[in-house]
Amino acid sequence: MKCGIAIFPSKKIQDFANSYRKRYDSHYALIPPHITLKYAFEVEEDKLNELVQQLRNVARETEPFTLRVTKFSSFYPVNNVIYLKVEKTEPLIKLHEKLHRPPFIEQTDYAFVPHITIACDLSNDEYSDVFGRFNMQSIHFEEQVDRFHLLYQLDNGSWSTYETFHLGKE
Repeated sequence: MKCGIAIFPSKKIQDFANSYRKRYDSHYALIPPHITLKYAFEVEEDKLNELVQQLRNVARETEPFTLRVTKFSSFYPVNNVIYLKVEKTEPLIKLHEKLHRPPFIEQTDYAFVPHITIACDLSNDEYSDVFGRFNMQSIHFEEQVDRFHLLYQLDNGSWSTYETFHLGKE
């Protein structure tokens, strides 16, 4: 089973992101706006209960923290992805690190850049035009994060929540 771990921001941030995603993000219909904590990985179904228990332990030892979305940014020139930049705070970094050390599968394909994708698969010209317009806007969101989610991918490519883990709780 293909799984992933993510934080879903508040409805306010999701609505803001979706106002752009519905036009510029090819994954709009597959998953709500999110911050990826652990990219897609395979889990055998008979190992799911063990994974869930490990994630409960991580959640229990992690206190709720403040999430700040501060501006538009991009991964250009690596690719033409535009995103909402999430401030890289110590609690967010620590949560990410806990999910990338044993007993979890370590994935180090990418450096951790917390973000909410709002545009992808853009041509070079479209990227330049869209990012130029987005970059002129000032944005600031701040909210408490008190949970993260284990997701699984369905046959149609969409993602669904398998279980939610509340931070700092049993």
